[in-house]
Parts: sequence; C-alpha cells; structure tokens
Amino acid sequence: MLDYLIIGSGLAGISFSEMALQKGKSILVLDNSSQNSSKIAAGLYNPVILKRFSEVGQAKEHLLVMKEYFAVLEKKLNTQVDFKMPILRKFFSIEEQNNWFAASDKVNLASYLSNQLISKKFESIDSPFGYGEVLQTGYVDTALLLEKYKNYLITNQLFLKESFDYGLLQEETDGIRYKDIQARHIIFAEGFGMHANPYFQHLPLDGTKGELLIIKAPLLDLDVILNTSLYILPLGNDLFKIGATYNWDDKTALPTEAGKNELVQRIKEIITCDFEIMEHHAGVRPTVKDRKPLIGTYEHHNSIHILNGLGTRGVMLGPAMSKALFENIEYQKPLDRFVDIKRFAKKS
Repeated sequence: MLDYLIIGSGLAGISFSEMALQKGKSILVLDNSSQNSSKIAAGLYNPVILKRFSEVGQAKEHLLVMKEYFAVLEKKLNTQVDFKMPILRKFFSIEEQNNWFAASDKVNLASYLSNQLISKKFESIDSPFGYGEVLQTGYVDTALLLEKYKNYLITNQLFLKESFDYGLLQEETDGIRYKDIQARHIIFAEGFGMHANPYFQHLPLDGTKGELLIIKAPLLDLDVILNTSLYILPLGNDLFKIGATYNWDDKTALPTEAGKNELVQRIKEIITCDFEIMEHHAGVRPTVKDRKPLIGTYEHHNSIHILNGLGTRGVMLGPAMSKALFENIEYQKPLDRFVDIKRFAKKS
C-alpha cells in the first residue's frame, strides 16, 4: 500500500511529494497537465506586501522552510532553480520615500526593507526619486523546476500522466483505493481544477487569471527585479519577464489581446527603450477570497486531504504548507486556523 497518492504536479503537488519522500514515505503522482499556472508563474518570493508596506504572514518561518527545501532540491536535481536577486521598489514621489523609511523602522519589517535610498541609474528607466530595496528576495525558475522534478518522478516510476476520475475513488477504512492503487492518503493539489472535485468544490477558491509577457529589450540595463505597477524580471540574454495582469472574471488559461495591450501600455510607462514581445502566457492562479491557503482534511474521511489556494505566493508558501499538512496527517500537529479549511465549515 502506498503512503500517498498525490493529484497534481504544480508547485503544491511537488512540494508535498518532496516533503513525503524526504520523510521516507512512498508516493505516486497523477496529473494530466491541465493546469499551467505554476509553470508560467513569475516564481518571485518576497516577504513584504509592497502595496501596503506590511509583512507577509509568518514570512520568517515560511522563508526558512523554503530556503531549506530548495537547497535540498537543487542538490537532488543537480540544477539551480532558486536565484537570489534583490527587488527594487521604484518610488514615484517624496511621499512614497517617506512611507518606505517609516515602514523600514518597524520591528517586523526592519530585516526586509533596506533603510538606504538606492539612487542607481538603470539605462532606459527614469527614476528621479530612486528605489527602495527589499531584502531576502529572489525568484524560482518554476518551469525548469517542474520539468526537472517531473522527469525525476518519471525516471523513478512515481508519475502517471492521466486525468483523475473522481467516480472511481473508493473510501476504505484504512485509506483509499483508486483503480488498482491503494494508498493510506490522497492529497488533492489540483490548483484551479479543484472546482471539479466533489470533496472540496464547496470551498471558496476564486481563481484569478494572470497574463505575462517575455520581452527582448537589448537597451534595458537591469540586473535586479523591478517592482512598479508591474514586475520586470531579468532572465539574461536581453530577455525580461513582465507581469502580471489580474482578471477575476475570465477563468480560461488563454492569452488575450486585452491582457497583452494592458501590459504593453504599462511597460511603456516604465521603460524608454524599444522592446519586442517574444512570448505571451496566461494562467489561472488558485486564489482564495480571504487570501489564505486551503489546507486540511475532508470532514467525512480522514484519508482525503487538500493542498491548494497558494495564490501568487506558491514558491514561498508551497514548502511551508506541505510541511504543515504532512505534520498534521502524520503527527496530528494542529493546522494554523487561518489556513485550515475548517474555517469554512458550514454553520448549522
């Protein structure tokens, strides 16, 4: 009997897979590649919500788990996927500068927000008010990570490429059975695909469509991640990832002309050089109305679990939420009430 059958191989699915493997558990991952939000994600990790100059909840703990997770994973895959890189927030006024420095004096933000004004000039970017630097930031190449990890799973016969049929899932006293697979537990890490899941479709997974561009801009001299009305992430070879849009109505993963036009308009407000669009991608982020993940166990069977709702912070949240769910299942360690799906239990 398997320990874990894991449905989904995005950031949530592979985070839990690796957590279980590191603890000596047996796994099988099943996916049909229908969800692509993890693959096209920016992969940024940032402990600060820059719109409000506030700390991401439990940022210190999540960063610690994330760093350890990716350090082990890079050795395992013999591939670098975690790239440390500063995020610079462009200031548009003296008032924004003042707000930044006031925030950097707060105890919980002092280790994340530099109190030095960055006045470096980047070619093709006008910034008369300079920048603020966010510390302990970077990005994970999510497409490379998912490709390498999936290859690892396939090589070790731990992966099945197929769609999951909920009608064939049987609940048993000591676990679950799916076709000819028996497992102690099943983990649903399906991203926006959760809406088809009869066990968890009542949960308020909203889904937010995001579009991004890969542009080529030889005259854009930028070696940091720039945060303005969008993010500009240097990829090397004069290529930059630009994003992202937010659309709460369109739930398709298809790029749109409107999304492209919005990004192009915003890029032109930031950079002064010419650029060429090389790629245009779209995906639906698994977001939740209260902006917290969906972690926990099906109320009618303790072998059926969910790991979802990582939203725009999948890289930073995935390892920590996987650890929390694993320890809840294996050691009965209580989940944080802010992420536990019990917060949405129906009131009788």
